[in-house]
Amino acid sequence: MTEQQLTPGTWTIDPAHSVVGFSVRHMMVSRVRGRFTKFDATLQVAQDPLQSSLTASIDATSIDTDNEQRDEHVRSADFFDVATHPEFTFTATGATQKDEEFIVAGELTIKGHTRPVELTVEFNGATTDPWGMERAGFHAVTEINRKDFGVDIEMPMDGGGVVVSDKIKIEIDAEFTRQAD
Repeated sequence: MTEQQLTPGTWTIDPAHSVVGFSVRHMMVSRVRGRFTKFDATLQVAQDPLQSSLTASIDATSIDTDNEQRDEHVRSADFFDVATHPEFTFTATGATQKDEEFIVAGELTIKGHTRPVELTVEFNGATTDPWGMERAGFHAVTEINRKDFGVDIEMPMDGGGVVVSDKIKIEIDAEFTRQAD
């Protein structure tokens, strides 16, 4: 891994010190950024870190783009259909190391559609806080095509292009705490 190793065991995400964000091109000229405010993740760290496992869930209703009207539209059947599919999930299926980064492969489910996704993960390090809690930080990025997950609304613009691009960039900053054995 790096000089700082993770202690094997169960680690859970600290939502107060983590961000699950995304960005998408809007009208072909800018990016809209947003985040989900409710999520959960559990990391089971093995002796060999590449054999560790991860499960995560995101409350799709918690989308926040700093525009309530847009958020309500994205929650609707046009996009996420949160009335039927209120949660996204990710389950890691394997990991490999590439220099200082890790590639975490997994299955992402959005709107009832499950597809393979690879996250590029940077281990930011581990420490013990002033209260004796072991903490570890990670930064992860990936890009998905929204249509692969059934988010297939078409919104063409009169002059060409689309209102919402197909590609969605996902960026996660996660701080985990080790749970007592």
